[in-house]
This record gives sequence, C-alpha cells and structure tokens, in this order.
Amino acid sequence: MRTVAVVGASLAGLSAARSLRKQGYDGRLVVIGDELHRPYDRPPLSKEFLAGTVGEAELVLETDDEDLRAEWLLGVRATGLDRTERAIRFADGRELRADGIVVATGAAARTLPGSEGLAGVHVLRTLDDARSLRDELAGGGRLVVIGGGFVGAEVASTAYALGLDVTVIEAAPTPLAGPLGQTMGAIVSALHADHGVRLLCGVGVKGLSGERRVDAVLLEDGRSVPADIVVVGVGARPCVEWLEGSGIELDNGVKCGADGRTSLAGVVAVGDCANWYDPRAGVHRRVEHWTGARERPDAAVATLLAGGAVEPGVPRPPYFWSDQYGVKIQFSGHAAGADSVTIEEGTADERNVLAVYRRAGQPVAALGMNQPRLFTRWRKQLARTTS
Repeated sequence: MRTVAVVGASLAGLSAARSLRKQGYDGRLVVIGDELHRPYDRPPLSKEFLAGTVGEAELVLETDDEDLRAEWLLGVRATGLDRTERAIRFADGRELRADGIVVATGAAARTLPGSEGLAGVHVLRTLDDARSLRDELAGGGRLVVIGGGFVGAEVASTAYALGLDVTVIEAAPTPLAGPLGQTMGAIVSALHADHGVRLLCGVGVKGLSGERRVDAVLLEDGRSVPADIVVVGVGARPCVEWLEGSGIELDNGVKCGADGRTSLAGVVAVGDCANWYDPRAGVHRRVEHWTGARERPDAAVATLLAGGAVEPGVPRPPYFWSDQYGVKIQFSGHAAGADSVTIEEGTADERNVLAVYRRAGQPVAALGMNQPRLFTRWRKQLARTTS
C-alpha cells in the first residue's frame, strides 16, 4: 500500500496510526479530522477538565517525542467515499485517493429537538463543548441534566462539587440499567441522592421553555423543572452518514467482522463508529469505550495490512470506568447476558461493592465501586474464562 488514510483524529484514529507504524507500514499516512484540534483525551472532559483541575495541555494524547510521519488534515470533514476510485471526498471539494482506509469517525452527541439556538443548552462530546459548558458552570445556578447515563452522571457530580443546584432527569425507571442491569444500576445511581442531587426517573422530557435562553425543562407528566443551564446527555449516534452509498454495510455504525474488516476490501473500522462482531456472544456490538478505541485498532490494522489473511483473535471483554462523587466505578464484560448478580465484597449502603454477574453459573461481567484491587483480579479472570 502506498497510501493509507485514517478518517478520524481522536483516540481510535491515533491508535490506528500508531499501529500502522508499529506493524511496519512505511508508506504515506494521512490522518483526517473534522475538529481543528490534535488528538485529545475525552474522559476528563466531563470530570477534571469541567472542574478546572486539568487544563488543555494535559489532554494531549501525543507524546512530545512522537513522530508518526503523518500528514494531518484537521478541520476537514469527510462527506463521501467513492469505492471505484478509492477516493475520500471532503466538504471543501477536495478528494484523497488511498489504497487502505481506516474509518474512525466516532460518534456525535444526540441533541434535544427544539433546543437549537437556545442559550444555556449544552451537549458534551468535544473539547469545544466542554469549554463552553465549563464557562457557564463557573457562574453557578440551577443545572438540569437530561439523561442519567455515565456522562450525565459525571457532569452532575462535577457540577455538584462546584456548588450548583443539580437535577438529573432519566426517562427509564432505573438509570444505568442498560449497561449495569436493574439491581446495580439502582445502587450506582443512588450516589445522586447520597449527595443531595435530585433524581427524577421514569418520566420523559416534553421540551424546553425560554425565549432566548432556557429557563425550564418541561416534563411529559406536566411538571416544570427550573433551569439556568441544561446538559443533554441522551447518548450518541455513530458518524457514518458520509459512507452511505459507498458499498460499506451500515448497521448501527459500520458493520465489521471480529477483526474490524468491513464489507469493502481495504477498509476497516475502529472506535465508536464500529459495530464489531463479538465471537463470544455471536452478535455485533458497538462499544463506546476508551479501552476499545485504544486496543482494537491493533487487530484492524493487522487485517488491513495483511489483506484479511490473518485470523482474528478474541478481543478482551469491554472495560470502562467512571468517577462520580468521589467513587471510582469500574465495569468489565456484558451485563445483558447475565441471569444473576451477586455482591461478593463490600455493602451497597457503603457504595464499596464488588459485584459479579453470572450466566448459568459462569462469570460474564464484574462491577467495582471503590474496589480497584479486587476488580482488577476479576477483570483478568473474565479475560481468561471468556477467551
């Protein structure tokens, strides 16, 4: 291959570029990003960066002495892929032909319909999002977080520590029930009540009120929650519209094999936009976690360079972490397939549990709350027993 293009310049794209050089590719390498920023770390955006304890320089993912010998096209948005010409089309009219392509365009935060142009309403996905929200939180006031997932919970925790009056609204009866299951989702989300943060569950949002600036969140049950600032944390959609009509199969992102290969030869996908096949469960999964964006590009790049001639290994169980109200939450595996969950160490009341999820008696996932040592052991055991 003379030219490889990595479309996406966040962690997954950077990891793919590193893997290309590490695995011996010495040709032309072009990294394309729609943001103007060089690759940066996203997890701190909802926590330390938002709190002001971490600056932008500390978010940089590249090391001072790192030289990938790459061409960086930043602030450029991909709008299409011509499979015949193997050309990536950009919004500014330019094209780039490439022999190999790594799709790493990530995901974008979902917005609340009708909130466009209303001041005080934020999403949190990018550095620019975080800058804007941080400036507003500095002024204090009443914050309403729509969505009780991990990003929403982290923003609520950070804002509480900054002294804001915080309310979290979650449409589901139990926050975090999707990734953690009902039982542990209830225990983890109880951290809000522990710290005086209001949590309204089982009610949808009808809309927002305010003329130029938001002043309240309107609920489906007729209630109105006053708000000076609103953060919408209702998930993300994979950024794959630019691939429509390219011949690449799309299904909740880019549909991939266990090695990241797509339905189009010479194209692999990684990161939040990639819907990889999970050989353990026999289904495709799109996993939006830092570790997946860091680790899986190695396999995808190996597949790309070998033309699909390598046998894919079994990826480690997904892992993610969250920091809320001073509690470190760690999770590995998949809760959805479990038929039981037991607390092995600690107590729910003290929020220091180590819980193990099992299916037919076999462990399939583990959750730790302020149990880093025990959790690490279980994470290693899960990797051994599910490989």
